[in-house]
Amino acid sequence: MKIETKRLELVPISENDWSFFLRLHTEKKIISLCFDEPSIEVIKAKFESRLVTWDPSSDAWLCLVISDKLSGDTIGVTGFVIQDGFAEVGYLLLPEFHGKQYGTESLSALLEWAVTTHKITNYKAVVTEGNLGSERVLVKCGFQLESIVPEAYEISGKLYADHVYHRDNKVMYDSRI
Repeated sequence: MKIETKRLELVPISENDWSFFLRLHTEKKIISLCFDEPSIEVIKAKFESRLVTWDPSSDAWLCLVISDKLSGDTIGVTGFVIQDGFAEVGYLLLPEFHGKQYGTESLSALLEWAVTTHKITNYKAVVTEGNLGSERVLVKCGFQLESIVPEAYEISGKLYADHVYHRDNKVMYDSRI
């Protein structure tokens, strides 16, 4: 499986991506508005769970590594897990690639692939209050703020609201039939 855009290539995560995955989950600039730094054991378990082969009926995450096609640089990860009728999306990018539209480009490509290949039309995302970059990516990809859950998540001893986003492109998909 491979998803391509003009600049990017998205491929399933592999065992060779461990050091990259570890960096994504320990670098302060990345995780400061996402979660407290997890233990190495928690990161390793999360990594192992992402290596499971994904299919639409599984409860595993589809985890894709985002790379720049021209330079070969590894940029981040994106993916989703299907739960309760929604595909919950997530993404993490290395800080040196923030602000270059890679998040929007990769998420848009992932969503288009999921709709056309698997007819997945309902999506959600949960973003921690203050993570404005992630919220901008979601809005650019057609998500709408559905609700705000006050004091839902704690990072470094401080409580933050969860911003819950939703995207339903069933109407768009149905119009292409």
